Amino acid sequence: MDGASGFRPPVQIGFGIPISNIAPSRFLVCTAPTLAAAERTDLACPSWVNGGTPDKVGVNTILNYVPTGMVPTKRMTPHVPVGIREIVEDVHAAYEAGITIVHLHARDEVTEEPSCSTEIYARLIEGIRMFAKDLVICVSLSGRTFNEFARRAAPLELVGDLKPDMGSLTLSSLNFAQSASVNAPDMIQGLAKAMQERGILPELEVFDLGMINYARYLESKGLLQPPHYFNLLLGNIAGAQGDLLSAGLMVRDLPARSVWSLGGIGDTQLSANMLALAIGGGVRVGLEDNLWYDRGRRTLARNGDLLGRVHRMAEAMERRIMQPEEFRRLMGLEPGNGRYGRCLETTSRSRASSV
Repeated sequence: MDGASGFRPPVQIGFGIPISNIAPSRFLVCTAPTLAAAERTDLACPSWVNGGTPDKVGVNTILNYVPTGMVPTKRMTPHVPVGIREIVEDVHAAYEAGITIVHLHARDEVTEEPSCSTEIYARLIEGIRMFAKDLVICVSLSGRTFNEFARRAAPLELVGDLKPDMGSLTLSSLNFAQSASVNAPDMIQGLAKAMQERGILPELEVFDLGMINYARYLESKGLLQPPHYFNLLLGNIAGAQGDLLSAGLMVRDLPARSVWSLGGIGDTQLSANMLALAIGGGVRVGLEDNLWYDRGRRTLARNGDLLGRVHRMAEAMERRIMQPEEFRRLMGLEPGNGRYGRCLETTSRSRASSV
């Protein structure tokens, strides 16, 4: 509200389009999970990007599944999968239900501590690809436990049928409620370069606007090439909170040709899921971010419960879950089924066009 005049400026949502310029029936599709800017060079731009209707192309939702994380243990919840067989079986059930991406964390099967072991990641990926050769697999390169480059980059060394499609890249250091994730500039740039050289797509994790600005900086240095995939994580104690304005500002500031999903930490997960579906984004969901099914914290969640709720909400909003093969085409990834990671020719063309 602008002072006593009663004037309320139009709210800006995806692509910088004021809500007042969009018919109510089209509001829910104007920020669909394709690219954050209308200009597209190498991919066809859907007809509904600038407020058209989704009747012919559909409104497909990226579902980024995070079953384990680094923090949850069996003492916290018996439902979190931590062993290799447990995680593989959990992902199998999720794949059958419908997911686009799985974001994996390796855990020591005895101590349940986070691990960067290539052997554990190899066994996880091998097990998952026995039943899901097309599923997009992202490995964690988190700085929450490990600060040595060689250890954090180790999962990127996997090749052939064990090669990950994506690797997580948190774009700054940050504090959580009881721990810190340390990501120095040289570490971030080193991981970005390693993924670039190996043809692995960064999963850009951002918790505030400053991290988005750093993504633009990395792009200007040639360390990131579009199209980009972002996880916008809301509700952390030291980051952007789970409200419409915070989410809208983050979406607005994304680089051109960016695809995005919203995630919510703890109690914020459900509202972030609903907001993402309402404004056309992707959804990140799973026990990594939230252990409880209800805000009152009376019922410990199961991954299947969290996934099922997202599917029901998506169905109610007439949003279909994006198939892995569609995401692969959208992001310039290899098609799966024995070919994984980023298409190096596409990456080379993108790099050349940015020079």
